[in-house]
Amino acid sequence: MELELKLALPVQDPGGLEKQLARCALIGRRKPKRQQLHNVYYDTPDHALQKMAVALRVRRISGKGAPHWVQTLKIGGASDSAFSRRGEWETPNPRGTLDSAMLSDTPWMDRDRDGALFQALSPVFTTDFERLSWVVKLQDGAVEIALDRGQVLMDGHSTPLCELEIELLEGAPEAVFEAAFQIGLQLSLLPLHMSKAERAYRLAEGTLDAPLRARPPALSKDMAFSTVVQTVLRESFLQFTANLYTLRISDAPEVLHQARVGWRRFKSALKLFKQSGGESGAPGMDLLKPLLSDMTRLRDLDVAASEVFPAHAEAFQNGDARHVRSWRAMEETLEQERQQLRAALRQLLADPAVGRTLLQITRWLETGAIDLPGVPHPHKKRSVSDWVRKRITQLVEQLQAIPAHAKDPVQQHQLRILSKRLRYGVENLRALLPQKRAERWLQTATQTQTRIGITRDRLQAIAIAQRLQAADGVVQFLRGAAFAGNPGPG
Repeated sequence: MELELKLALPVQDPGGLEKQLARCALIGRRKPKRQQLHNVYYDTPDHALQKMAVALRVRRISGKGAPHWVQTLKIGGASDSAFSRRGEWETPNPRGTLDSAMLSDTPWMDRDRDGALFQALSPVFTTDFERLSWVVKLQDGAVEIALDRGQVLMDGHSTPLCELEIELLEGAPEAVFEAAFQIGLQLSLLPLHMSKAERAYRLAEGTLDAPLRARPPALSKDMAFSTVVQTVLRESFLQFTANLYTLRISDAPEVLHQARVGWRRFKSALKLFKQSGGESGAPGMDLLKPLLSDMTRLRDLDVAASEVFPAHAEAFQNGDARHVRSWRAMEETLEQERQQLRAALRQLLADPAVGRTLLQITRWLETGAIDLPGVPHPHKKRSVSDWVRKRITQLVEQLQAIPAHAKDPVQQHQLRILSKRLRYGVENLRALLPQKRAERWLQTATQTQTRIGITRDRLQAIAIAQRLQAADGVVQFLRGAAFAGNPGPG
C-alpha cells in the first residue's frame, strides 16, 4: 500500500526550488538523489484503466550508472484528496517493455482473467521529469521527499510538471504531514489532488484548467456517522483546494467562483455537524482570512464585469458617443482593478502561512483526527439518517421564520445565509434524506438564494461603479435599472 501526500508549489521560479529547499532545516544538509525519469503509461483506446482507477506504466530511471527499467501497477486512490492510499506493485523490467508476466501475482488478474484487456493496451501518454529525492527519518516514521520538475505529454499536447511528493516508507501517516509542515515553514505548499496520470487525461480532454464543481458525496444510510462527516467535509474541501490550484494560472471567473463555493460548503458542513455552542475541533483558519477576503472582493468585481454591467451596456450607450466613452472608461478602470487584485490573490497563494493552514486541515481530515464533540454519536435507536433529517429540518424552520420578502437588510442577510446553508446541506446529504422533502427544501433554498443574490449583485455593481468614479450618468442609470426591477443577470 502506497501512502503519499501530493503538493503543488505555487512559485514563480521553479528553477529556484532546489535552493529554497536547501534552506529547509529538514533536508537542507542532505545531498539529494538526482534521477531522470521517463515514464510510458498504457491504456485501452477507450481509457478503460482510467475508468477503473488503474495506472500501468514502464519507467526508465537514469542517474548514476546505466539506466534501468521498472514496471508499476497502481490501483485505487480516487482523486478526492491530496493524501492518497493506493495499492502499488513494482517489478524490475530488464527489457523496458510492458510484460504481462509481471502482472500474474497482482490484482490485475481479477480484472483481466482472459487477457483481453492486456491485449488492448497501448502507450497513451508519457511523463519526463527530473526527480530530486531525500529519505528522512522523523519521530513517527520515515518518508521519501521527492521534487519532480518536467512535463506531461499526451496527444501532441504538453503541460509543465512541478510538484512535491512525500511518501511514507515506514511508521504512521502523521510523519508525512510533519515533513510537509516543516518544509512549509519555508515554501508555500498547496494540497494537490491530481496524479500525473489524471493530469495527462485532462490535458487530452482540454479540461486541465476547468473549474471543479460540487459533486454529490458518496453516502449510504449504513455509514458510520464519522464516515459521513469525513466524506462530506473532504469533498467540499477538495472543491476549494482544487480550484485554488487552478486559480494560480486561470483568470476564468468561474474558477474563483467555484473555489468560494467549495469553502462555503466546507464551513456550512462544519456548522451543520456540530451542535449550537460546540467547537468544531477543526484547526484554526484565521490565516486564510486575507485570502478569503480578496476572493470575495475579486468575485464582486468579476460579477460586475461579466454579468451585471454587460446586461445594461447596450441600453445605456444607445449609440450616444458620450455615453460610450463613459461606459468604456468605467470598464477599463474595472479591468485594471481586477488584474491588480488577481495578482495580489496569487501572491497570497504563495504565502507559506496559507499553505500550512491548508495542510493542517488536510491532516485533520485524513488521519482520523476529526473531532466534533458537540455532535452525539447516533446509537441503535437513532440512525444517522434521523440525526441528519432533524438538523436539516431545523434549518428549514429557521428559514421559514423570516418573511420571504423581508426588506430589512439584516433579515435579508439572514435569509441569504440560511438559504445557502440549507441548499448545501440538502445537496451534501440528499442520500440520507426523504426524497420528496429534500427536493422541496432544495427548490425553496435555491429560489431564495438566487433571488436575494441577484439583488445583492446589482447593489454591489452600483457600489463598484461609484468607487471607480464612473460618470454620474452611469451610476444613476445603474441605480434606476436596479430599483426598477429590470432584468439582471441570471
